[in-house]
Amino acid sequence: MTGSIPRGTLTQLFFDAIERFGTKPAALRYKAGGRWHDISHRELLGRVTHVGLALQRLGVQRGDRVAILSENRPEWAVADYASLCSGASDVPVYPTLPANQIRYILNDSGAVAIFVSSAPQLAKILEIRAELPALRHVIAFDADATGPGVTPLADLYASGAAAQAAGAGANFTAQALAARPDDVATIIYTSGTTGDPKGVMLTHNNIYSNVQASAQVLPVGPTDSTLSFLPLSHIFERMAGHYHVFAQGTTINYAESIDTLVVNLGEVKPTVVMSVPRVYEKIYARALENALASPIRKRVFFWAKRVGERWADYVLAGQEPPGGLAFKYGIATRLVFSKLQTRVGGRLRFFVSGGAPLPADIAKFFFAAGLPILEGYGLTETSPVIAVNTDKKMRLGTVGPVIPGLEVRIAADGEILVRGPSIMKGYFNKPEATREVLEPDGWFHTGDIGELVDGFLKITDRKKDLIVTAGGKNIAPQPIEGMVKANKYVANAVMLGDKRKFCIMLTVPQFEHLEPWAKRRNLGFKDRRELIRLPEVHAKMEREVFGSLQDLAKYEMPKKIMLLENDFTIESGDLTPTLKVKRRVVEQKFKREIDALYEAGEGAEAARPE
Repeated sequence: MTGSIPRGTLTQLFFDAIERFGTKPAALRYKAGGRWHDISHRELLGRVTHVGLALQRLGVQRGDRVAILSENRPEWAVADYASLCSGASDVPVYPTLPANQIRYILNDSGAVAIFVSSAPQLAKILEIRAELPALRHVIAFDADATGPGVTPLADLYASGAAAQAAGAGANFTAQALAARPDDVATIIYTSGTTGDPKGVMLTHNNIYSNVQASAQVLPVGPTDSTLSFLPLSHIFERMAGHYHVFAQGTTINYAESIDTLVVNLGEVKPTVVMSVPRVYEKIYARALENALASPIRKRVFFWAKRVGERWADYVLAGQEPPGGLAFKYGIATRLVFSKLQTRVGGRLRFFVSGGAPLPADIAKFFFAAGLPILEGYGLTETSPVIAVNTDKKMRLGTVGPVIPGLEVRIAADGEILVRGPSIMKGYFNKPEATREVLEPDGWFHTGDIGELVDGFLKITDRKKDLIVTAGGKNIAPQPIEGMVKANKYVANAVMLGDKRKFCIMLTVPQFEHLEPWAKRRNLGFKDRRELIRLPEVHAKMEREVFGSLQDLAKYEMPKKIMLLENDFTIESGDLTPTLKVKRRVVEQKFKREIDALYEAGEGAEAARPE
């Protein structure tokens, strides 16, 4: 879908919002000391101005890179806008990453300064500080995050306030608005399939245009509020839950943590929430768990679910439900669905889902419950939204119509290609990788297979060999598999977990080492099939596999292993002629065993209290 989308910058977006909504009591809200605190637009402007002036005093210049290593909180927004207003490009870093992965990002980007949230995050930077030659300044949000060469954020506020009082801030707004649409606003590192992550360069206009297009199809306003809990280091939350809603005057409430999500939903009572499928699955699982607490609840719940789904079929087809069904639906709402609505605050207009495919049955249940989930699709390289369902145009099982300003076409091999103003400038320091996905005429290769049906985009497969978990985390499996295969007890390993809640590792033991080990322990077995079924052997292989994995983020760690008695071969169809594992073929070949392993794992996970 093409259309006219205005060009602009994120600094323009910031100052426009301040001007339009400056009288609102709360731009941002956070919880501390057991109560919620408001930060007005004018107060936010003051903080951004002071930090921006202080960055300039520290020598940060236009075009420099400034990193942000923090959980979601108001200071993240302050650091972001202050960096942009100073002419710098910011580099968000996932707070869950270990120090060695952070080191690569900071060195590759050449970050001259980094904001860190807390003492644990600061500890990661101090651990690798000697290996970061470009890094000159470390700025800590929390007062107890101290160390050699660390500047407290409070000092920046004071420095900037002094600079403003001395007249240095007279031209701050003009300097901030001097940013050009094609200047790089941010470099976001995303997992690559060959090891090192790639830095996606997004310009001011890349993101600005995506905000403008999203505003046409996902209307929010100053009477809305949202709860921010997805990482701001991810482009989905950054664009949709940060810039998009801020530009429309929507109040942003920062959740304390993912663990307090349910409590914070009840306190904040948001009208719009951005999330990933994993959260919706957990909400549904909790509702199901409550329903199974007694036979009566169970019967009522499943009756309401059936009624709601029949009602949803009519409504989604644009038809009026029959009177009898509408009457039953009203009862189902009072008995079941109203409780779920209350659980998420009681005021929700819609959810937005991205980052991973949303199961159609979950989407239909929430729609029936009066909590529509608007599923969308995009990538970091596309800033990110390409398509999204709306309250007026929704088809479950698709990711919705293409947003204004973008063109989408399906290549001969089924790959989705996209062109438009939100397509990245390229990969930082990686011109060859850029040329692989970005054609000279502007068409970007998404690596996903799909089709357009009646104007709705449907994703049918993944072309690129990258795992995207149900929680929206991108994982490059090959480097992790390489660590495991370096172990002498492992002949081969394949990591799986696309669209799943966690990853598993299919493991072929190196039997020339495993069999002697088992015999030394007097373990009886007739053949390899019996050997890998022994509990002692499975425990041994778990120790070897998990012990081989070092410095991984928590979400990258496989949670279970499955032992195979035969290695992958070209003849069996498991390998390509160049000896690459056909991941989807292997997953289909062992589907029954893999599904059983996940069911057992998910059962154990569900049994644990949240």
